[in-house]
Amino acid sequence: MAGAIASRMSFSSLKRKQPKTFTVRVGTMDAEMEFSCEVKWKGKDLFDLVCRTLGLRETWFFGLQYTIKDTVAWLKMDKKVLDHDVPTEEPVTFHFLAKFYPENAEEELVQEITQHLFFLQVKKQILDEKIYCPPEASVLLASYAVQAKYGDYDPNVHKRGFLAQEELLPKRVINLYQMTPEMWEERITAWYAEHRGRARDEAEMEYLKIAQDLEMYGVNYFAIRNKKGTELLLGVDALGLHIYDPDNRLTPKISFPWNEIRNISYSDKEFTIKPLDKKIDVFKFNSSKLRVNKLILQLCIGNHDLFMRRRKADSLEVQQMKAQAREEKARKQMERQRLAREKQMREEAERTRDELERRLMQLKEEATMANEALMRSEETADLLAEKAQITEEEAKLLAQKAAEAEQEMQRIKATAIRTEEEKRLMEQKVLEAEMLALKMAEESERRAKEADQLKQDLQEARESERRAKQKLLEITSKSSYTVRIKEESLGGVCQVEPSQYVEAGKKVPNLHLRAVLVGPGVISVLPTGSSSGSETLRAVNCWEG
Repeated sequence: MAGAIASRMSFSSLKRKQPKTFTVRVGTMDAEMEFSCEVKWKGKDLFDLVCRTLGLRETWFFGLQYTIKDTVAWLKMDKKVLDHDVPTEEPVTFHFLAKFYPENAEEELVQEITQHLFFLQVKKQILDEKIYCPPEASVLLASYAVQAKYGDYDPNVHKRGFLAQEELLPKRVINLYQMTPEMWEERITAWYAEHRGRARDEAEMEYLKIAQDLEMYGVNYFAIRNKKGTELLLGVDALGLHIYDPDNRLTPKISFPWNEIRNISYSDKEFTIKPLDKKIDVFKFNSSKLRVNKLILQLCIGNHDLFMRRRKADSLEVQQMKAQAREEKARKQMERQRLAREKQMREEAERTRDELERRLMQLKEEATMANEALMRSEETADLLAEKAQITEEEAKLLAQKAAEAEQEMQRIKATAIRTEEEKRLMEQKVLEAEMLALKMAEESERRAKEADQLKQDLQEARESERRAKQKLLEITSKSSYTVRIKEESLGGVCQVEPSQYVEAGKKVPNLHLRAVLVGPGVISVLPTGSSSGSETLRAVNCWEG
């Protein structure tokens, strides 16, 4: 029984001792973390836990930011976390951000993690156009951002389009020029190629060194009114307070450097800035929200403290950090040099290896080609031997054919001789035939001429005969003739003498006629001067011999 009671008391005390917790989510620029916090924790407890988790020692630049009713607020270090106006639902969300900015990033930012967080935050503010950046500076900053992310430019790795998914330029700059994403990438890459050899922390520091010269870098703007009710903007940064026209956040109308401000105070909603120079009027302004006034006061106190701190000797902690940073930087520098040498040696070894591999491949190819050439040579030798044998056989055949051709040539020569003789005889016969044909043509022509002459003579004879007949008829019709024809004159020329009868008492002269005996008592008589035109007459008192 006593044991049971003791057990219950022990369990009750353990339950009573277990602290109550709540979940907190803290987001940095590139990560999110969740913590289990005790209800009694103050802001400093949570802030220190986050800093330890990140390994951050330059804590005075940062704070835990939250949003309440569209107003930005910062977690107070001396106040419990849950006593702030934070949402009650878990996890309670905070943003770990830079609250104060250095005057000179290269001199003040010691740790690499501090530089990296500032780089990410300033880069986002430029891309979100909370910090105005000219186009040329935007391209240069983008090139350093690429160097910090991708390292040295390598055209074999960083090919066209490798920045297509990256957000590197403010939309205002992109819309200002009629340029394609490829053209912007080409301009950024041209700068990026010149940053070879810079490590990530060096590229990020170069980014911050350019960004800190921008007019809106590190300035927190608040809407205020002066005593006359004119709307103005109050800018709080590492150098002091600035009064701007609402339409111009780049050039302040009035500036109050921290070393020229004697006092800043506020009551209710009114702020009073008292310069050291009593000749300068006190500047008063007010804000519409009490929460904004508290934030302005926090930023003024924090920036003023850092301003005064920079002008004093570094604390022991800062000196240690800077010494460690220098040692770390020297060590990293030596490490980078060693890595660069190793990289160079490795590249040379790789080049040598590649050259040897290339040479080996070349030798292998040459050996393969030599083997192939040898095989081809052997095949060629076999083919040549086979061809030689075939050629030898062909030579024998050709020799045989040559002998046959020689015999045939002799035969053809003999035949040619006979053919030549026959040809000569044939040509002689053709010549003789041509001469004979010519003679025959001449003879034919002569005979034709003779025929024509005979035809002509025949025609003339017929004409003479016709005239003789006509003459004979005329003679026979007028008188009678006694014709004595001797036998020996038959067919020849005979003399026809007229009879003793004289027609009409006229004496007919003697006519010399050619008498041709035709039949008994019939002759054909023609005048002796005619060869044709004979007439057949019946002679009266004809007798023979």
